[in-house]
Amino acid sequence: MAREIRVTLDRKIEDHFGAISELGSIVEKAIKGSVNALCDRDLELARKIYANDQVINKKRYELEASALITVATQQPMAIDLRILASILDIAGELERIGDYAKGIARIAMRLDDLAPLQELAQIPKMAEITADMLHRAIYAFIKLDEESARAIPKEDDQIDILYNEVYKELLDLMIKDQKNIDRSTFHLWVAHNLERAADRVTNICERTVFTTTGELIEFGRSDDEADAF
Repeated sequence: MAREIRVTLDRKIEDHFGAISELGSIVEKAIKGSVNALCDRDLELARKIYANDQVINKKRYELEASALITVATQQPMAIDLRILASILDIAGELERIGDYAKGIARIAMRLDDLAPLQELAQIPKMAEITADMLHRAIYAFIKLDEESARAIPKEDDQIDILYNEVYKELLDLMIKDQKNIDRSTFHLWVAHNLERAADRVTNICERTVFTTTGELIEFGRSDDEADAF
């Protein structure tokens, strides 16, 4: 009987890992797509990403419900409980990153009728790095790869550097011409959302370390900053 329960639990956990992988992929595409919509002034893509946030929310709650049922019915042991607790937490982090992508898509829609601001190469680069970090963070969690989970957050420094560059560039544009203020402010929110998304990736890595070691750590990030636009 105990063996049957163990086999069932292992299968359930694998199913949850698969669901986390799927949700992570959707959110990764949303981050990249929202910035592409902004840069390419692709209103249709922006609307699609905005609407697809409902899919992300639905999958998050379905995953949470399934994980809670597993906790209640399958007698998980210590490592299993840490995995399931982290799945619940990571599902929430992914849903929040999806909110940041939705916010960027909303900005892309609001900027559609305005003249383009000068090209800000740092914003697409921020999106690329953040999406890549997210992809590898989810893989590290599924593989319970503590080493990668500890290494990935160090890359957040690149995001911070790019954010500061965007901030200074946009500030200069606003000082030079007041007509740039609204558009610059919107672009600053885009950079802000990407910076916060990268912080959420760091949180995912912290959960992976907790899962593998039982150790609660923080990679030098607070999670009480301003919310998504």
